Amino acid sequence: MSFFSVIIPLYNKEKYVLNTIKSVLNQSFQDFEIIIVDDGSTDQSLQVINSVNNPKITIIQQKNQGASIARNNAIQASKGNYIATLDADDLWENNHLLELKKCINACPEAVLYCTNYNIKRHDGFITKSKFNFNYEDTCLIVKDFFKANIINFIPTSSSVAFKKEDFLKINGYNTRLRTGQDIDLWIKFGLIGQIAFNPKVTMLYNYFDQSSLSNKNYNEDRLLLINNYKSEEKNNASLKLYLDINRYALVIRHKLLKQITEAKTVKKDINLNNLNFKQRVLVHLPASMLISLKKLHGFLIKNNIYLSAFK
Repeated sequence: MSFFSVIIPLYNKEKYVLNTIKSVLNQSFQDFEIIIVDDGSTDQSLQVINSVNNPKITIIQQKNQGASIARNNAIQASKGNYIATLDADDLWENNHLLELKKCINACPEAVLYCTNYNIKRHDGFITKSKFNFNYEDTCLIVKDFFKANIINFIPTSSSVAFKKEDFLKINGYNTRLRTGQDIDLWIKFGLIGQIAFNPKVTMLYNYFDQSSLSNKNYNEDRLLLINNYKSEEKNNASLKLYLDINRYALVIRHKLLKQITEAKTVKKDINLNNLNFKQRVLVHLPASMLISLKKLHGFLIKNNIYLSAFK
């Protein structure tokens, strides 16, 4: 039995997956297995991973069913003590699993373990992640997880580890969601136990090459995710804050797609006191102005300038 089972869902990532696998095989902590689920890729992804001859790797093939089912199937097949998840286009530093293990040893009471990460906005432009809490250089329990999580996500689908038994206790990834499955999982972990964080940067999150799935489609799934926790947020002010930030982001998405009726429906559930001044201004702007600002935002990123609603 390995200490870690590394779980990689794969769908049409032929340009990235080989480097992703290499970043796992190059770990300084070597007690792991790798389970890759090919979710019906239509490019050369399967051929790429089949070219890697390593006994640590198990490949599972399935017809295209989405990332949630792929991850759930991989975790069901896993044999490690802890699950470490990784997207097929992200990269680990060679200390990633070692730093996760340090965090596990330091905070055995936690149900979710996270390491720090950088964000690749485009080739040559990498920014640091920012979180809404203070930390130094040692592993710690995040005292107010939902409040701490409103700028960048503390957990990501490539920077966490957890026990299989805790994952099964919260029923794993929600297969009804075509996007946001990982966010839903973090909320469920945050509701049942403590979250541990290691400030060491051990992962590069490939944000700039996100598909239209992340940017345009499936807003109804994002709303479903938020509405799943309407009961819990009534008695949890921090969760309400976190969900209102997600509602704000969804309103902006709807407006950018000129879905004005949908934007109004989501907006009415937001406690505006949970938004900062810049967010309150943006959420009230007309769609035409938001579209212009979005184009300006993209231009600035191309020129290595990143601004967010939290600055």
